[in-house]
Amino acid sequence: MTQRPGSKVPIRIWEFTEETKKNRADYLATEEPLEIRLKAGEEEKVLAVTMRTPGADFDLTLGFLFSEGVISSLDEVHSISYCLRKEEEQRYNSLLVILNQSRLPAMGSFERHFMTSSACGVCGRATVDLLVTKKKENSRFPFNWKIPLEVIYKLPQEFQTKQNLFKTTGGLHAAAIFDLKGNLINIKEDVGRHNAMDKIVGCALREGLIPLDKHIVMVSGRASYELLQKAYMAGLRFFCSVSAPSSLALIVAQKCSITLVGFLRKKRFNVYSGIERIE
Repeated sequence: MTQRPGSKVPIRIWEFTEETKKNRADYLATEEPLEIRLKAGEEEKVLAVTMRTPGADFDLTLGFLFSEGVISSLDEVHSISYCLRKEEEQRYNSLLVILNQSRLPAMGSFERHFMTSSACGVCGRATVDLLVTKKKENSRFPFNWKIPLEVIYKLPQEFQTKQNLFKTTGGLHAAAIFDLKGNLINIKEDVGRHNAMDKIVGCALREGLIPLDKHIVMVSGRASYELLQKAYMAGLRFFCSVSAPSSLALIVAQKCSITLVGFLRKKRFNVYSGIERIE
């Protein structure tokens, strides 16, 4: 019987240094396709195909559906399961999500081409204004808290030490959720940074933590428009990255009142928007 694909695969490599050459064991992060199928009543269609690192597939799917506005709560999902009717070698690379409604939602209203990859994520929405309108109810969340500098400074160390799969493969992105005191709530890893974000949002949705209006998110890699969009849909208002934001990510942060921190490494960082939330 075919087993579920693992998160890493063993390989052998040649390692060169100035003094030596040796053959040793190593690991690579697994990258395989995940097909997300959506069903409501008698209607069924493929919603998206993404390249991902196997693991937390249900969270990835829930986070993706929530971030894209396909669902607005966990109550809208009747069930989620692997498509066991698929051929044996692909059975764990296809998920079926059954909705609690008689018909599929109008996919054209989401203004996306739901074909993505681990590298680039799903293409951005037509305008940032559409995103703000889509989730304008987020503006009702009160944000009267501030984050002390010492809390921000300790995030990178906690973030790095909990990237267990990265330690053995060196080829993964991560997204982590912290409380306002800097305590790690959860961390997810994936070959794609957008997938890692979807996994962490999906996990929060499944555990009843949405909206994440009293949490901090930290991601590896750059802060892109798509990541800020997913954060905003989840109610997050404090976004940290180890690298730089893109210009469109900054526009999203400014329009959506998100504190955007970049180049957060050890005892330094840049603030691009929302400095009023830093104490």
